[in-house]
Amino acid sequence: QVQLVESGGGLVQAGGSLRLSCAASGLTFSSYTMAWFRQAPGKERVFVTSITGSGGSAYYADSVKGRFTISRDNAKNTVYLRMDRLKPEDTAVYYCAARRGVVTYFPAGSVDYWGKGTLVTVSS
Repeated sequence: QVQLVESGGGLVQAGGSLRLSCAASGLTFSSYTMAWFRQAPGKERVFVTSITGSGGSAYYADSVKGRFTISRDNAKNTVYLRMDRLKPEDTAVYYCAARRGVVTYFPAGSVDYWGKGTLVTVSS
């Protein structure tokens, strides 16, 4: 049974930083592109960033490019999201996602596995 468990969300002031973690189990971790999506209140779930199985390539939505950094540790089956210079519009539930294979951007509808999400609230 595949499980993705996020942690690290919380309340932070604008301009601050947070690091999210997602621990994966039940899958061959290095065979999956891992990603983070987010869903703001009343809005659809959208792609934020992804990283290929080897960790060699990462992709970012324009809205977070230069502020967010995705990384992974295949020995720990964990993917991370470092978020810097946070803005109130980054407030959302952040979801860890896995898709088998080497992909770049992919929509929410093509995710193989989801975590349950962790809430990030950025106050102004």
